[in-house]
Amino acid sequence: MKRFCLLLIVLSSLPIALQAQQDDWKTYYEKSGKIATPRYAETLAFLEKLDAHSEAMYMADFGLSPQQRPLKYVIYDREGLTNPDDIKASGRVLLMVQAGIHPGESEGKDAMLLLLRDQVKEQKHKALFEQVSLLFIPVFNVDGHERFSRYGRINQNGPVEMGWRVTAQNYNLNRDYLKADAPEMQAWLKLFDHYDPDFFIDTHTTDGADYQYVMTYGLELGANIDAGLTAWQKDVFLPFWDYAMHEDGFPVFPYVSFRSWHDPRSGLVSWMSGPMLSQSYTAHRNRAGLLLETHMLKPYNQRVDATLAAILHSMEILSQHGKQLQQLNQEADEYAASANFRAKYFALQYKLDQTDSIMVPFAGVQYEKRISELTGGDLFVYDASRPDTFLLPIFQTFVPDKVVKLPEAYLIPVEWTEVIDRLKWHGVHFEVLKHSTEFEVEQYVFTDISWQQRPYEGRHRVRNFSMEQRIQKQTYPAGSIKVPTDQPLIRLIAHMLEPEGDGSLLEWGFFDPIFEQKEYAETYVMEPLARRMLDSIPGLSETYEAKKLAEPEFARNSWAQLNWFYRQTPWWDEKYMVYPVGRLK
Repeated sequence: MKRFCLLLIVLSSLPIALQAQQDDWKTYYEKSGKIATPRYAETLAFLEKLDAHSEAMYMADFGLSPQQRPLKYVIYDREGLTNPDDIKASGRVLLMVQAGIHPGESEGKDAMLLLLRDQVKEQKHKALFEQVSLLFIPVFNVDGHERFSRYGRINQNGPVEMGWRVTAQNYNLNRDYLKADAPEMQAWLKLFDHYDPDFFIDTHTTDGADYQYVMTYGLELGANIDAGLTAWQKDVFLPFWDYAMHEDGFPVFPYVSFRSWHDPRSGLVSWMSGPMLSQSYTAHRNRAGLLLETHMLKPYNQRVDATLAAILHSMEILSQHGKQLQQLNQEADEYAASANFRAKYFALQYKLDQTDSIMVPFAGVQYEKRISELTGGDLFVYDASRPDTFLLPIFQTFVPDKVVKLPEAYLIPVEWTEVIDRLKWHGVHFEVLKHSTEFEVEQYVFTDISWQQRPYEGRHRVRNFSMEQRIQKQTYPAGSIKVPTDQPLIRLIAHMLEPEGDGSLLEWGFFDPIFEQKEYAETYVMEPLARRMLDSIPGLSETYEAKKLAEPEFARNSWAQLNWFYRQTPWWDEKYMVYPVGRLK
């Protein structure tokens, strides 16, 4: 009788134990009823549990945040490979997925925890991982993630609590890829350069108007990426991915920007990103990058499901067409490093052609434009219960605005350490001069410059300038660097070092000291000297009078006039307003 009772107790407890075991492998998101996202410690604990359960998974640090939190990444490779050379030798495509660059936008993190759990526990995606290896960053902005509350994003429908958009130092990491001021970004650049993934996905949630799409996306499809990669994205990736997402119930549309903010009927505007943004940064490294933007007003579970579907369908394409992509990546690197690439003018900036558009259907919702009784401004009122499809013009043709003929190399004096450090972090190849060496170089000389008043991403950016070019002999001391342009990262190099580059280091203020005059002539010294100069230098008097006539403000400013004379003397600072980066022809 006792044995019988004990057997009944054991049998009756089996379903409970089985359920407990199943619950133990549920993510925080699932346990919450799909309305909440885990904190950083909980996220890492779940990943560590998966790591302990699988020989194919590996987790490691790639840096430390300003608040001393570890930056973590995960590798999942079916053979347990972790070295990038070994993964490349295996022939598998390396996919990099990034979550939490804006921690309030947490769908990518929760979607990837589901994907990895399903693979580790059930081998659910085994067929995909036959041809694809995965590099995953669960939370890029870890300090911002831990600024956790219900009030992270006022426009967003869940999760219950979330992180904050920017880092502890108040940097938006998705504006920092090129200038790399944030320690997190400096660590990321080294990681990306070390692994050199074949395809990149960055997961976000968008703000803006209301419409039907749960997800929009960004891909660089213009001239700021190699033509072969553009063709692959247009002809191979997008048709399948778009169809598969539609079949899953998640129709997608390119990233939404309207000609007039919040007003769909004003028409759509495409955009060509500069390399300070994630998917454009990878494009300038000759790698395709997919930006995922779920719609902030859709329920959180729909946004997670859409993100998971988008990543899985990307993996399907990489499984089938990864070898072709890898070949195109190699060809893009080779072409960028070739003389043929340098023979053409390189576009540093583009502008939108406002006269060229096509009509496209857009799945929006009915809305009204009213005048706010509170502020008197425009107020857009959307009605999600009344979906509507609009036929809208989209402007998506870009033409070069600023172009340059690339030199054979750039020369950077040894003292510009912040600039040299950034080239290192990006993985740029350069030679260090062992001895002081004289070169004949082309240099930019600035004649006018102005800065924006308010800071942006920690810096007062240069907004307008004019410059001239001159050729002269310049001595570069030992330790200076020579950056050849026959290398795959030339697009990044040009944008960093050409003053007119999109997000150039000059624009971000790295060279601001050259615009400061440090020596001045006393008026009682300069006045008599100026009079002697007028008497002894042919044509100077005519030039002086013409400048006063052309510039009334100059004519009214006695100090500016004497400083102009000082500029004509041998005492003048020959480095003032001269860009220190030389172009070696």
